[in-house]
Amino acid sequence: MRSFRVGAGRSVRVCACACASWGGCEGPQILTENLKSRRHRKADACSVPISEIITVEEADTHGKHHSSGKWQKMEKPFAFTVHCVQRARRHRWKWAQVTFCCAEEPLCHLWLHTLQELLGKLASRPKHLLVFINPFGGKGHGKRIYERKVAPLFTLASITTEVIVTERANQAKESLYEINIDKYDGIVCVGGDGMFSEVLHGLIGRTQRNAGVDQNQPRAALVPSPVRIGIIPAGSTDCVCFSTVGTNDAETSALHIIVGDSLPMDVSSVHHSGTLLRYSVSLLGYGFYGDIIRDSERKRWMGLLRYDFSGVKTFFSHHCYEGTVSFLPARHTVGSPRDRKPCRAGCFVCRQSKQQLEEEQKRSLYGLENTEEMEEWKVVCGKFLAINATNMSCACPRSPRGLSPAAHLGDGSSDLILIRKCSRFNFLRFLVRHTNQYDQFDFAFVEVYRVKKFQFLSKHVEDEDSDLKERGKMRFGPMCTDAPPCCCAASNSSWNCDGEILSSSSIEVRVHCQLVRLFARGIEEDPKEGADS
Repeated sequence: MRSFRVGAGRSVRVCACACASWGGCEGPQILTENLKSRRHRKADACSVPISEIITVEEADTHGKHHSSGKWQKMEKPFAFTVHCVQRARRHRWKWAQVTFCCAEEPLCHLWLHTLQELLGKLASRPKHLLVFINPFGGKGHGKRIYERKVAPLFTLASITTEVIVTERANQAKESLYEINIDKYDGIVCVGGDGMFSEVLHGLIGRTQRNAGVDQNQPRAALVPSPVRIGIIPAGSTDCVCFSTVGTNDAETSALHIIVGDSLPMDVSSVHHSGTLLRYSVSLLGYGFYGDIIRDSERKRWMGLLRYDFSGVKTFFSHHCYEGTVSFLPARHTVGSPRDRKPCRAGCFVCRQSKQQLEEEQKRSLYGLENTEEMEEWKVVCGKFLAINATNMSCACPRSPRGLSPAAHLGDGSSDLILIRKCSRFNFLRFLVRHTNQYDQFDFAFVEVYRVKKFQFLSKHVEDEDSDLKERGKMRFGPMCTDAPPCCCAASNSSWNCDGEILSSSSIEVRVHCQLVRLFARGIEEDPKEGADS
């Protein structure tokens, strides 16, 4: 005998075999089951937490149930169906359903009402969502993906939506400044990383405006937004979704939204001369990645192939750029970029780093510790093929481990990666390591630091950025650009900020710890991964 019960852990036991009973002849029996990949489950039962049940509804059995491989008649059958989450391979979630039946109507209704009551107490679940769909992003399948894979699940979970299909760039951002977002439990964007960036900028900007915070002040303490963002991947790379969920599968992301997952995430503000340029959550890239995005913008007629073409062209061009990088090390973090400890669901590093950062800020506020002006900044000068700053691993299907595999989503820091001038062959070796398990930082020409702030000053824009330079002299002492010019003849590159080109090459960057929240829980630990570590 196997029992179907709600225990202290608030989980539901469902039978693994197609027919089993609870409490003898009086308990409900499994009528039908569409749970796949049964070989991955224990032979006797599997456990479904209440938090991962989508909904429970009464079912029509038509007077029959399945038992011992045969269809048998059952007197006055009553049934209910449990719709739940089932884990598949490579961090994917699937919609699964199990139907139970029993001979007594009161018993069936007792289970049905008990489960519905427990589901109703899950306050983190969204009930009303605002959905933005980009019909042009990626391969142009965003609207179809939402209608076929996402909308039916939202309807099943009794989530109401207001859908806006965007017709132009920045429409989502502008809409979030105008509409009343308090009536929504979350905002969902259907598209790629560009669509997410629009929603991010609109939500952060609206929150700061309501709080009276000036975003153009580089040292302003930004106010976190209480509204969560959901991402339905429909772009070309879907880096943010891949780095926070572990896959770019639309059904998986929809289920994370339905169950009400919440994941805090860092955001970097990028300023130039006292003006906010953009916010960044994934990659800030100067040199190689900046040249790729700048060149690809001129070749939009090529479609998605433009990224591959521009990447090959930029690699063979092999330009390096001279400048000065100044950064403030993130001493509050408990990890390091090379500790091989990736950010995972329930990440200890993010929790502990957040606590230590708050304590550090309190000590600074009450004058118990040196203020920012007294903190020890580091300065690195030279010629660089690429300068990358990542707030997350930046994993994607082409680079499963990402640009910085141990970067954390909510630890209040960014991994600053400096690739100095080297041969094409060595740079190719560095790029290839993004696709395998080898340490891409294990080169003499590569440096990586975990930072909470940094500045970059290009050698060729000293006049343009004289303001920034003077402040740098006051803080760091003599700058490298005061020395005789080096033999580098390269001109300026552009900054690639989450796929968008920045207007200035000299910037100030600050990481804001856990500024936004996503409908996600982080990449769940793979049992094999945990065993290896």
